[in-house]
Amino acid sequence: MLTLSQKAIQMPASPIRKLVPYAEAAKKRGVKVFHLNIGQPDIDSPECVMEAIRNIHLNNLAYANSGGIESYRKGLAGYYNKIGIDVESSDIIVTTSGSEAVLFAMAVLCNPGDEVVVMEPFYTNYRAFAVQTGVTLVPISTKIDDGFQVPPIEEFDKYITPKTKAILICNPGNPTGTLYSKESMLKLGEIVKKHDIFLLSDEVYREFCYSDDPHFSAMQIPGLEQNVLLLDSVSKRYSMCGARIGCIVSKNKEVMAAIMKFAMSRLCSPTVEQIAAEAALDTPKEYFAAVKAEYIHRRDVMCDMLNKIPGVFTPKPMGAFYTIARLPVDSAENFAKWMLEEFNYNGETTMVAPAAGFYASEGRGTDEVRLAYVLKVEDIEHAIKCLEEGLKVYPGRK
Repeated sequence: MLTLSQKAIQMPASPIRKLVPYAEAAKKRGVKVFHLNIGQPDIDSPECVMEAIRNIHLNNLAYANSGGIESYRKGLAGYYNKIGIDVESSDIIVTTSGSEAVLFAMAVLCNPGDEVVVMEPFYTNYRAFAVQTGVTLVPISTKIDDGFQVPPIEEFDKYITPKTKAILICNPGNPTGTLYSKESMLKLGEIVKKHDIFLLSDEVYREFCYSDDPHFSAMQIPGLEQNVLLLDSVSKRYSMCGARIGCIVSKNKEVMAAIMKFAMSRLCSPTVEQIAAEAALDTPKEYFAAVKAEYIHRRDVMCDMLNKIPGVFTPKPMGAFYTIARLPVDSAENFAKWMLEEFNYNGETTMVAPAAGFYASEGRGTDEVRLAYVLKVEDIEHAIKCLEEGLKVYPGRK
């Protein structure tokens, strides 16, 4: 009998992408769709990146080293040292995207049935990587009303069992935009030390922090050198989502040796994209300053407009370029589909990501959506206006 594997059956569809057919159908009807559902910035990639790509002159596009091009790893080490993360190039393995970094980390640290504690809502693909590796995600719920901050640290003791291998965080957070303070990170470090487990820290959005305090990395927690794996990517930092280059950083030599075996099994990460990523290390500070200012402006416009809509609430995120909004609807997923299938305002509509897919706990997030402020302000204003008008006439409004 022709059957699928249990992993294939359990593999979740992306809440970010699964409504794409509805959006495509709307476009075919002549409706303009504003995509707030996906973290694809419209910001230009740095000119140094595009120039490097234009000037690649290779007679043979050969395999790179499985751990990454040596000059790139040395450049990465320099980047991390400049921001207070003390590592050497030997502490870094280049991965094919930050997603592969998370997947490798789970595969190396966990046996099937082992547990990884994660604060929900969390980046939806963590669930997909857990299915692929046989890992059980154990969610600790955070609340929209307090901006999805880290819950009291004593809560973690209730969720850590003999099967727990790691705590997985995203800081700043996708999908919430929550930025963890130095104090919260140090408390997480205490839990990790107490139980002698790993801390997996996804820091893809490091450059997009909107507080006065600098980003505090898990790699900067004293005494956790053997416990921390930093997971990173060029996708968001340099607006290079299509490059698919990330890395794992750790001072745990045993872990890194095991990860290298996984890296060898897929031969290497793309050579051309590594060349582009290495060039990105020369991005001037002015680029980041301008991008950060733009995202702050977009955030403020989006959040202010959302919170003026009757029945809608969103906290003001302090990092990344996402926010989660609670809507006065019976089902955020039904509302998102309805906006694409049945509604338009002056020939326009808005696509959002239903937030239930970012939770592991059944029934959580059913009236919430994730929105990415990755469009220019004018488009954000049109998109939120469509949302407001849609909520006025949605049949399932609460």
